[in-house]
Amino acid sequence: MAEMDLRVRLVGRALRAASIARMDDARIARAQQSRIGHNPVTDLLFGGVAPGVSLRDGTVAGATEPIPVRVYRPEDVTGSLPLVVNIHGGGWVLGSLDQSDWLCSNVAATVGAVVVSLEYRLAPAHPWPAAPEDCYAALVDIAARAAEFGGDPQRLAVMGDSAGGNLTAVVTLMARDRAGPAITHQALLYPATDLTFASPSVAENAEAPVLTRRDMDAFRAHYLGGQDPTDPYVSPLLAADHSGLPPALVQVAEHDPIRDDGLRYAAALRAAGVPVRTTTYVGMPHGYLAFPKLCRSAPQALGELCTELRSALVPATAGDPARQGHVPAG
Repeated sequence: MAEMDLRVRLVGRALRAASIARMDDARIARAQQSRIGHNPVTDLLFGGVAPGVSLRDGTVAGATEPIPVRVYRPEDVTGSLPLVVNIHGGGWVLGSLDQSDWLCSNVAATVGAVVVSLEYRLAPAHPWPAAPEDCYAALVDIAARAAEFGGDPQRLAVMGDSAGGNLTAVVTLMARDRAGPAITHQALLYPATDLTFASPSVAENAEAPVLTRRDMDAFRAHYLGGQDPTDPYVSPLLAADHSGLPPALVQVAEHDPIRDDGLRYAAALRAAGVPVRTTTYVGMPHGYLAFPKLCRSAPQALGELCTELRSALVPATAGDPARQGHVPAG
């Protein structure tokens, strides 16, 4: 394996003190109420909002009640734009809209798309299937109200990182199984796809920075509360049939216990006839796109993501920089 940068190792060591495995329910509840916000320090770690992108907060339908969303739109683009729905990570227990500002705003600016980021209900107060059902209900509502967002429901993609990658894969299964909405592309960023933890990388990278096997056990326990991890809407890799799903980008990190979840899922999609692009980012830990100023591969990974989304959602035109390997600034 390629060696990780020292600063990444140091961040991983610092995160051990805030491990989910050390949190009781009261501490989890406090963490769920906290927000990252933007200031020079947080932007140094997590990245800021891309210039030329407007943000507004709102709500869309969830499974039982409206859920918050944040809408990102490039300011210098007019007309009906592609729609990208983002699902944040955080082990189904942590995370908020703030953590996706860098990723979503850069995707909006570079792809020329409206990005709608979801804030679904979190475990343990809301265990499975609350999160995937919220995300699916939101996807249906966003597609139905596409004109309100300035988006085109015929050019609809879904993306997510980590637990959000899991939920993205699950939502595409739900959309296929429940007759819509039609999804043009799915982007799975270091996704969890097998909550039985059968991937070889789980043991290989059990003590990796950012995410450890102990963290994985804690997240799963909070999320499932003893429910069946083999359900395909929990572990999309274990679905009986992967045919009829949208083309996919699957990115994984070399130093990640769920690296092989992504690789195995990409193989399952490919075996079912689904077009897939797979990239392993060497020397990277889980969550590299969450630390774009620290992880050297984050700009390349963002560039690949934007290029794949643009190729899927935007008709080709002569001289299009996205067709020429343009990588957005971090």
